Amino acid sequence: MDHRTLGRTGMQVSPLCLGSMMFGAWGEPDHDVSIGIIHRALDAGINFIDTADIYSQGESEIIVGKALSQGRRDDVILATKFHGQMDVAPGAKDGDPNHRGNSRRWIVKELENSLRRLGTDWIDLYQVHRPEPETEVGETLAALTDLQREGKIRAFGSSTFPAHEMVEAQWVAEKRGLSRFVTEQPPYSILVRGIEADVLPVAQQHDMGVIPWSPLAGGWLTGKYRKGQEAPTSHRNQWTPERYDTSDPAKAAKLDAADALAVLAEEAGITLVHMAIAFVLQHPAVTAPIVGPRTMEQLETQLGAVDVTLTPDVLDRIDEIVPPGVTVDREDTGYVAPALEDPFLRRRRTA
Repeated sequence: MDHRTLGRTGMQVSPLCLGSMMFGAWGEPDHDVSIGIIHRALDAGINFIDTADIYSQGESEIIVGKALSQGRRDDVILATKFHGQMDVAPGAKDGDPNHRGNSRRWIVKELENSLRRLGTDWIDLYQVHRPEPETEVGETLAALTDLQREGKIRAFGSSTFPAHEMVEAQWVAEKRGLSRFVTEQPPYSILVRGIEADVLPVAQQHDMGVIPWSPLAGGWLTGKYRKGQEAPTSHRNQWTPERYDTSDPAKAAKLDAADALAVLAEEAGITLVHMAIAFVLQHPAVTAPIVGPRTMEQLETQLGAVDVTLTPDVLDRIDEIVPPGVTVDREDTGYVAPALEDPFLRRRRTA
């Protein structure tokens, strides 16, 4: 595969990033199977792997560490993330509030945990998994800057940040003489295009690398969701069935769009999987979309997307099905601002 520069870091990455959320208890529990998928991706030319501490509560990082332990660490740009609650047992609701978040206290501790699980001395890209209103962004940037100066991380970035918070983080870093976020990892697919209006232009303005997650929209763009056909049984729709319930108008709209896109892909002579990933790859702001296979078959169906270039006619047809800047289902944005969840943040209090 050809390589692209990750933002302004100078690090060269493949145009596909291997996501590891499905390795471990959340997806494929057999470590050897997951390691085989990782090795196949590396052999195919992928040199960029993304994981997170929260994926299967650290198990994904352990699997990735095992896969890279056989002399392959130096050849990989390794990214992981922090923020999620890490001391909650399956089925439990609460945990220690200091075992999560974006504070210096937690970042310093959790980086050491990730390094241990991954079996490495450094992380190439350390990412804040979600914004946190309770923690001032300067606190987070200062902690990450110190870790970068210590050599434990090479660079750091954000994930699923609104555009205005991306801008604020850039401004705070410049004002205080801190290192800055050099990447953003947002949700982006043909069905989730909201970031085209603000996040992607902001990333371009600040020379940030963009590593979109879920280019297949959680499986909706695999070609298996068609009108008039029974919905497939998959790991994802069994795990979160409410996200695929077409009695919900937003999900019904996604089914309509997915069906129309499948027809378009057939007319163009390509698979919907390739069309969906190629669409994300062709945006000038995007560095490398994250593909997150659970099986070897899924990986194989996705690798060929790097060789697909969509014609202007196909891109125009896609725009007709899902207009630019439109996210069909708001639940797919990955982050809801506090003011949209807490009504008292929208209503002036009266005596």
